[in-house]
Amino acid sequence: MTPDALMIFAAGFGTRMGALTADMPKPLITVAGRALLDHALDLADAAGPGRIVVNTHYRGDQIAAHLADRPAIALSHEDVILETGGGLRKALPLLGAGPVFTLNSDAVWTGPNPLITLRGGWRAGMGALLLLAPPDALRGHSGQGDFRMDAQGRISRCPKGEAGLVYLGAQILDPAGLQDFDETAFSLNRLWDRMIVQGRAFGILHPGGWCDVGRPEGIAEAEAMLRGAGDVF
Repeated sequence: MTPDALMIFAAGFGTRMGALTADMPKPLITVAGRALLDHALDLADAAGPGRIVVNTHYRGDQIAAHLADRPAIALSHEDVILETGGGLRKALPLLGAGPVFTLNSDAVWTGPNPLITLRGGWRAGMGALLLLAPPDALRGHSGQGDFRMDAQGRISRCPKGEAGLVYLGAQILDPAGLQDFDETAFSLNRLWDRMIVQGRAFGILHPGGWCDVGRPEGIAEAEAMLRGAGDVF
């Protein structure tokens, strides 16, 4: 089944942003004159999924107000932080059946639209398709990657000390297995690890630019990247 629903994660506290998120949720911080959430929605608008869901928690009323002129976007408000796995599971009634795109709202991209890249790489039988890149191709990111990828595109966890590939916060996922976890709040890493064992977790490389805007200094880095390379096409 071709994915036709997108979940944008926008519920976090953004504590690494310090004072910038004291009175504002991180997805509304501006980069190059536009809110981070709007950069994510630009990708969605170009890829054209039939349903878009944004989850909220911290300062969720501000995100709701920001999206007031886009009533087709559904909001999944979380009274407590559910993490990525719990948040996606809560939103499933709004997303509908079948595989879904998920996209973090705290990064800026250049090059091919990540959602279109993922759609082109999705195949029957996959459980997850993660968008990846080597650490030295990224901005605003420190540390090593988490995954290695074989010639068929299957991913596995990267051994400690190996550079690996970084997950960029965009994927297609079959969410059916989320119902198997007893915890209310849990990470999607739990589902990925199960799919890795099953041989159903795959990766695909993003050939363009990517900048994490998780810290204040990431704003200037992202703006410099956009000036130098143009936006996503």
